[in-house]
Amino acid sequence: MLDLFRTQPKNLKNELLSGLTVALALVSEAIAFAFVAGVSPIIGLYSAIMIGLICALCGGRPGMISGATGAMAVVVVSLVAIYGIEYLFPTVILCGLLQLIVGFARLGVLIRMVPHSVMLGFVNGLAVVICMAQFGSFKTVSSIGSLQFMRGPALWIMVALAALTMAIIWLLPKLTKAVPASLVAILVVSAIGIASNRLLPAYLAAENQSHVVTTVGDMLATNSKVAAAKAVLSEGQHSRTSSHDTVEIAALMPEQAAAVTSAMNNIDPKSTSISAGLPTLFFQSFALPPMTLATLWIIFPFAAVLAAVGLVESLMTLTLIDEITETQGNSNRECLGQGIANIVCGLFGGMGGCAMIGQSLINVESGGRGRTSGAFAACCLLAFVMFFSQWIEMIPMAALVGVMFMVMIGTFEWASLKLYRKVPFIDFLVMVIVTLYTAIMHDLASAVILGVIVSSLAFTFKHAKNVNADIKCNEHGAKVYQLHGPLFFASTTQFKELFDARKDPDTVVIDFYFTRVYDHSAMEAIQVVAKKYQQLGKTVHLTHLSEECRQMIRKAKDLITVSFSEEPQYHLTTDKFLPPSETVRGV
Repeated sequence: MLDLFRTQPKNLKNELLSGLTVALALVSEAIAFAFVAGVSPIIGLYSAIMIGLICALCGGRPGMISGATGAMAVVVVSLVAIYGIEYLFPTVILCGLLQLIVGFARLGVLIRMVPHSVMLGFVNGLAVVICMAQFGSFKTVSSIGSLQFMRGPALWIMVALAALTMAIIWLLPKLTKAVPASLVAILVVSAIGIASNRLLPAYLAAENQSHVVTTVGDMLATNSKVAAAKAVLSEGQHSRTSSHDTVEIAALMPEQAAAVTSAMNNIDPKSTSISAGLPTLFFQSFALPPMTLATLWIIFPFAAVLAAVGLVESLMTLTLIDEITETQGNSNRECLGQGIANIVCGLFGGMGGCAMIGQSLINVESGGRGRTSGAFAACCLLAFVMFFSQWIEMIPMAALVGVMFMVMIGTFEWASLKLYRKVPFIDFLVMVIVTLYTAIMHDLASAVILGVIVSSLAFTFKHAKNVNADIKCNEHGAKVYQLHGPLFFASTTQFKELFDARKDPDTVVIDFYFTRVYDHSAMEAIQVVAKKYQQLGKTVHLTHLSEECRQMIRKAKDLITVSFSEEPQYHLTTDKFLPPSETVRGV
């Protein structure tokens, strides 16, 4: 799949067609994430439009798609539930400000610290998450307001249409690459779905569905019915449900069942449509929260998590698109673009967002390489909301599910399944940990951070054992410790165990030619060793210290007193003599 991505030429036709394809795929994603966050679907669509447009124009990675994402939706859901939706928009604005700070501080380059094993785990876990998310489209609402899988003809028809979508995406590029295969698949399956809904008898439809082939409009209605049932049951203190799904309810009292049925049958039509106008400033439609320090204390933790999650996911997506397209994005500019986008999104009543890996892969696979495709996708999405909502709501969910299944297949790094015993065990373990954490917790940002921590600990533990010394005596009777390996906080214990102050002669030379002093812990270890020899009336010479090491020790005058002897210092990388060796006389 990655080779297929690279063969796509960059031209205006591909950019526009790819943008249209992405816009169609964005509709269901934005709506679903809005329900996850507990806000109106229109807010999710507005977020996708604003963030997608601004990041396409100002971000650091041409060809990458941004919008409302599930990773950020799960962060704000508790904020909306506890404090109300009016606190959401200042939180998103503050999130953008924090991302701007990261961008101006040029901290985006830290993404280079992510090991390849973490990247593999990230893309594999993402593929699993994308796959699992599609199964929700195969569910319908029961008579008691809970989600359950479809049964009977409706299920098999949807499976067949999804398989047809995948087949078109796979086979069409073998015949022609004039148009994106994903776009053709969506249009063909949409035509079949619309015809089926007009010609097939209604009794073939799933429970509580009005169409045999479920559409985007049916998904909106299903989610609205589930939300209405939740609200009724919450008011009656009968059930507590999570923001991600609804639990199965064993039984309802007759009055409760009647209330649930009434709520599902009397849903506001506006909540089951994506039709809307241009977005307005949030305080024109919602109450403005108090501008006090107390409000800041409420929203700051959520904003900080949003900023971190958004940047981690965006920069990881940037790295992935870099590898696919064999081009280089700008991580710091991406941080700034994400920050500007979230500030504008919050001002105009959006829920915030970041880079969308699935849609970015659809864009690249369809031929999108520049900023035009992302900007056009956002413009198309706005046109859908303002003018073509009725047509978009007729798109079968099977078409969008089939596209995302192909994205999943292309995202998963299948070659990584053969890495066991071919790469260091810790690298394979890190990949598995990140994959499993992502798949189980659905938290991409935390999975990456966890993988980096595990890799760092493994690296530190490995190099902590690499400090050793070649010991010999020179012609003057001094004992020379020729050190090897890095001297830092994790290796100081082993460093101190190398010396035997009581048995060593009066003069000891510690040669740092093959090692480096990296931190305060290392200087403290040198101090401890020197103090032991000083207490016994013995002298320690530090030789072949690099210039960086000498500067570090000179700054720590209170820890180590350094004087110079006449022995010259030599470095292989230069022809000049460095300053004389440094002798520790005491502490």
